[in-house]
Amino acid sequence: MIKILIISLFILSGCSLQSPVNKAQYAASNAFNSYTKNFLSDNNLIAKSELHRAINNAKLSADLDALARIYLGQCALNISVGIEDKCQNYKNIKELIDSNNLDNYCKLITLEVQDIQIDKLPITYKKFTKYLNDKNYNKAYQEILKMDSEVSQLISASLIRKYLDRNQINKIIKISSYHGYKKSNLFWLKELRNTTVDDSENKKLTKIISILESK
Repeated sequence: MIKILIISLFILSGCSLQSPVNKAQYAASNAFNSYTKNFLSDNNLIAKSELHRAINNAKLSADLDALARIYLGQCALNISVGIEDKCQNYKNIKELIDSNNLDNYCKLITLEVQDIQIDKLPITYKKFTKYLNDKNYNKAYQEILKMDSEVSQLISASLIRKYLDRNQINKIIKISSYHGYKKSNLFWLKELRNTTVDDSENKKLTKIISILESK
């Protein structure tokens, strides 16, 4: 039995298929993997092209599950770098698929946690979501550090960013920097700057951000 990670490291980290998938789904998965890396690395032209390729390949199948995952993945990545996204592309087609896992993941990343079924989430997110529901943000943060996927870590951290202290934000920046995710680095550096009341530190962070943003 062929085992692949459908639509990247992604969002539903750990949600894999136990049976073979078709060539279009392989192509969509590969393209979305490339999109993820290029999006977070701020390679915007390549990212746009790879997302287009992922969507086009997903649309070759009559099964909309792969397309729904791509739309949801795009939404999650946007949220991970502070781009407002209500996952409308996913919501436009969710009635045409039957997936409690995807619906509950959508509720998690859009913070509709009051209606979430934690048991329907991938195991990666279950404890994190429980602590998020309980408003125990320190324990939620500790669960983030245990996640295997750095993308899952960045997405989850963005959901509790208002409750992270400077040390915690700096740890997230180290994770993002290790993988060379420039867009994510910029987002978290700006979050760090928002937490400082020290003028010299503020100026230092502003200068770092300006250097990273310069072409």
